[in-house]
Amino acid sequence: MAKTKAQLSTTLLLLLFLLLNTTITTTAFSFSRSYSQYKSLFSLSHSLLTRVSNLRASRGDISGSNRAKLIAQKLERGLGFGFWGLSWSVGWDYAINYAWRDFDYRELYGAVTEMNELLRFLGELTRSGSEIERATWVAGNYKDVLRVAQSVLRRLVKVFHQSGPLKEVVETVQREVVEGDLLRDCLELGSNDLKGLVQIVKDLATQFYSSSSSTGTSQDDYKSDL
Repeated sequence: MAKTKAQLSTTLLLLLFLLLNTTITTTAFSFSRSYSQYKSLFSLSHSLLTRVSNLRASRGDISGSNRAKLIAQKLERGLGFGFWGLSWSVGWDYAINYAWRDFDYRELYGAVTEMNELLRFLGELTRSGSEIERATWVAGNYKDVLRVAQSVLRRLVKVFHQSGPLKEVVETVQREVVEGDLLRDCLELGSNDLKGLVQIVKDLATQFYSSSSSTGTSQDDYKSDL
């Protein structure tokens, strides 16, 4: 009887290892397929936050400048050989905290839908022909853009709620948008980089969302409910 229990325990441990290894390998493969997107995400984020830091410093907001600079410095580590380490860290975070647990695809789908709305706003701003036109557009539309951006971030906080790199990134951005006027600063600098960032995040979120088919709930089911 004891021998049977030992064999069962060994079998269960082996099965657990195989499932974990398969999940992590699949996740890592997915991340490797999105290599160029992640590189662009790091590069655009680093460039934009460096410019935000300089903008805040020019206004005398040294505290805000230092916060943006610190985030940019962290991102800088992902521009070189540290990229693969950061990617693996994020992949591990997803595999451990989300791949085997309840993943809120409904909130993620809502975030993707609202990011499309955000991209439409940024597209309008991009077409502004002068600084005066851009300033006028921001003055007239900032509240609506902020509302959509905050809603997206609230949804992403609900999706990535487990302690780890994904949660840390979302909460850091949310805090800077709510408390540090990060969105206004980005719009003041021009919308191209911000539009590129939102597009990449939306594409990556869509990839996460597409995996919902493995949970047995189709995307059409979610769409019909929204």
